[in-house]
Amino acid sequence: MPCVMIKSLFKKLLNPLIAKRQLMRWASKMDSSPAGQRAIAQDYKRLYETKGLTTDEYYEFEFEKRDEAFRKSFLGLNEQRYYLDYLNPVKYYSLARNKYMAHKMLENTGVRKSELYCYYQPEARYADSTENANDLASVLRILKKKGVQSCVIKTTESSHGDNVWVINAIEYKDNDAVMTRFDGETLLLSTVLGYDALIFESVVHQTKQFAAFNQSSVNTVRFMTTLYPDGSARVIATFIKIGRAGKCVDNAGGGGNVDVCVDTETGEVKYAIQYDGWRNIKDIEKHPDSGNQLNGVIIENWQVIKEEVKRFQQAFPYCKAAGWDIAITDDGPVVIEVNDFWDRTGQYFIRRGWRQEIRDCYLAWRKYWGDIDPMGGVKHYATGSLRLPLKDKTMMSKFS
Repeated sequence: MPCVMIKSLFKKLLNPLIAKRQLMRWASKMDSSPAGQRAIAQDYKRLYETKGLTTDEYYEFEFEKRDEAFRKSFLGLNEQRYYLDYLNPVKYYSLARNKYMAHKMLENTGVRKSELYCYYQPEARYADSTENANDLASVLRILKKKGVQSCVIKTTESSHGDNVWVINAIEYKDNDAVMTRFDGETLLLSTVLGYDALIFESVVHQTKQFAAFNQSSVNTVRFMTTLYPDGSARVIATFIKIGRAGKCVDNAGGGGNVDVCVDTETGEVKYAIQYDGWRNIKDIEKHPDSGNQLNGVIIENWQVIKEEVKRFQQAFPYCKAAGWDIAITDDGPVVIEVNDFWDRTGQYFIRRGWRQEIRDCYLAWRKYWGDIDPMGGVKHYATGSLRLPLKDKTMMSKFS
């Protein structure tokens, strides 16, 4: 037998053994016993085949401990992409993902946003714009003219609370400005301006009730909403991301924060957790820094807030399944960010999945559109296999 054929045969025999060993090594992170590892490997294999679940999702959401109700309702990355590619077409991505474009789309629709002071885009050239700038001189001109003394600066394409500067005071100089951050540190405006596009917007002041959760961060409510062909909007899940003492962002993915479920019907806070990274999560009753009560708190004016967020969704039909980060102010809910493709962590916080709600919305629009292509020519994989991460696909294709 030729040497090449022997090598090929050996590889075919060896690959399943390697894949099985990799899967068992992964399972050992959750169970130290060989029997437990085999059970987890088989359990994951079933969820992979039926739901397209990834190894990361199984590990992070602790699926080996989950009951059948959570397993059935959970919406994983691959199935989520299957639905959202249809509901939130790629041709509209920039309307949600670019913060400047989202500002401009929402500000004239009755959706409450923070005030946009300035948009900095170094690649552009503007002629005496009252809002758009491309260099230090034009940013200074706009901010001075508007009398801006405090602001929030964000990169237009970032997420998860990255690249956000909360500025409490600005001292204007002849050719620069000294900015004092929320933590007392100072920096020059010229050092912030670089290659990335930025927006300068007004500081949002939350209600006393929300400030009591954590004073240093704007503690936003994530509203998961869906829009239907008849124009009606639904709130399918709600939870609050709460920062830690001295932190200005509340992001749930960064770790070291507090997260709570909000009962969608009643506005009651429940299931409070301290999140210090996956599998390092514990149930709590009170905020770990302030000691203020969390569980059992009823969000003030909840029904009014919820109805207003539904109107936000109705005014933004480009994303028919959206994740809204909402600050609660004395004037009502204010949109901090709208997300067209959101992560799955909220299902951990509310202790149930939202698969059925997203699927119902998807099926309603499939029926409404029929043969019309809402994707703008981008192929939607209505049939066939789900798109799976390569490392999971490789491992599972060889494991039996």
